[in-house]
Amino acid sequence: MLLINNTNTNAYFNLAMEEYFLKNTNEDIFLLWQNENSIIVGKNQNTLSEINYDYVKENNIKVVRRLSGGGAVFHDLGNINFTFISCNDNSFSDFKKFTMPIVEALKELNVHAEFSGRNDLLIDGQKFSGNAQYNYKNKVMHHGTLLFSSEINDLSNALKVKPSKFQGKSVKSVKSRVTNISSHLDKKMTVLEFKDYLMDFINKRDENSHFYELNDKDVESINKLVEEKYSTWEWNFGYSPKYSLYNELKYPGGNVEFSLDVHDGLIKDIKFFGDFFGKEDISFIENKLRNVKHNEYSIKSALEDVDINNYFLNCNIDILVSGIMGAK
Repeated sequence: MLLINNTNTNAYFNLAMEEYFLKNTNEDIFLLWQNENSIIVGKNQNTLSEINYDYVKENNIKVVRRLSGGGAVFHDLGNINFTFISCNDNSFSDFKKFTMPIVEALKELNVHAEFSGRNDLLIDGQKFSGNAQYNYKNKVMHHGTLLFSSEINDLSNALKVKPSKFQGKSVKSVKSRVTNISSHLDKKMTVLEFKDYLMDFINKRDENSHFYELNDKDVESINKLVEEKYSTWEWNFGYSPKYSLYNELKYPGGNVEFSLDVHDGLIKDIKFFGDFFGKEDISFIENKLRNVKHNEYSIKSALEDVDINNYFLNCNIDILVSGIMGAK
């Protein structure tokens, strides 16, 4: 088994790295990695319905879609991610097989963890690890989070969103009570010390394991995936299932209600309602926005030559766009 202790903390790179090794190696692999502040959404989720858009924007949090299903998770440098890539394996959905090494490693530190539900690890009834899987040909990729010293408030704020805004068939995340591993240790460790401990523990379990360092070819190929897929709006937002968005926004000129239907990331229909004033007919703006990508840049580009104040008195493009994007 190849052991890869990755030190890159860019979420785009790390999700691309997983796919690269999954599809370009014929050996079992164990990866440890960390992301700077980011939200990782499941393959089948509507990205905007999972995130607190205002908070994500204000804090420059990366939002990345992964290959596997399941719910959205928040990553920071207090969280460690682990990945098993297993070849010639038909154990898809066997979450316990891949999480037991983590449970055993914690047991050595006198921390008693348990597998719970379909894909979680708990300590004293509180979640510290969520797991997901993806099947590719004859391989299984299993990956999970390990909250070690994460900022729990950041986690909660980044993923908090008004549930009534969105309607669709996407998979919804289930919020749980969470805890950090560090709170349960007898002896203090830093997150990097724990990461090294875990890698050493996995290494000792397999006499055929050996360490692997990414070479220039690996990095070049992974960066190509980043550019073409993992950093793109099309993958991270446009890939979302068809959904409807309803939002209300109060601004100095009155109240506006936004009703959108979005398919393949494009605004297929949009209507504005409210008690606002305007000297021009808002149907002009509604028509301008049809078949426009549901993101800030595209909406602003479509309306760059429009005087918003003529349609929504005392409003501007930033206020209007924030409402269309689901912000409060």
